[in-house]
Amino acid sequence: MDKKETLIELCKELRLPSIRRLIKSSDTFKNEKEAYDILYQVLTQEKADRSVRAKQNRIRAANFPQKKLLDELVIEALPEQARAKLNELKSLAFIEKGQNVILTGPPGTGKSHMAVGLGMEACLAGYRVFFATVPSFINQLKEHRSERTLRSFELKFEKYDLVILDELGYISFDKEGAELMFSHLSLRAGRKSTIITSNLSFINWQDIFHDSVLTAALTDRLTHRSYVLNMNGNSYRMRETEEWLKVESEQVVQN
Repeated sequence: MDKKETLIELCKELRLPSIRRLIKSSDTFKNEKEAYDILYQVLTQEKADRSVRAKQNRIRAANFPQKKLLDELVIEALPEQARAKLNELKSLAFIEKGQNVILTGPPGTGKSHMAVGLGMEACLAGYRVFFATVPSFINQLKEHRSERTLRSFELKFEKYDLVILDELGYISFDKEGAELMFSHLSLRAGRKSTIITSNLSFINWQDIFHDSVLTAALTDRLTHRSYVLNMNGNSYRMRETEEWLKVESEQVVQN
């Protein structure tokens, strides 16, 4: 492919029909090599800038509470199953296969960090991501129902490449909330990926949903062909607090 054809293809990709017509018709581009080089640089830069803006827009639209990266994780401090599966999950093959990731364990073991980090990786790779805490998600669903916009939200929700629902188990919800969450996660079952973090083991999910049949059905849908990681381990935050207290006590002794 010569330079003229390359420029025409770039214009098609960037949706610049006027410039594309100019390149095709103008005698200037037939005779001036410099004109080709300058325009090629301009279009290449525009393509790169658009790629950066698209990544930023996807991250902003995901609504992460904090921008945490997987590279910021202290690998050695992660629970064993998380260490074993991290690279496999980082490949994002689970999104292509429509598989779920369930992270269960006590607070402070890296569940939310892993979930957000995988979401960030997905945004950078071109996937559309939705993030919410479970209580916030339930409130959103109830608001959409009361405003009669639930169906439009459903159509959008089932198309996300990755949905991340954080902190299942910290706050219980009523029958309406349980049913709304079940119906929306069922829309994605077997087709699109969902990451859920929870401080509760599956056997205790019934305490949140207050319905044994619904809990069993939801657990079955979420865990089918999924990564279920036991995140039991020592708390990052507790470890950092202990280290901070140790430094503070040493400084007091020195003074």
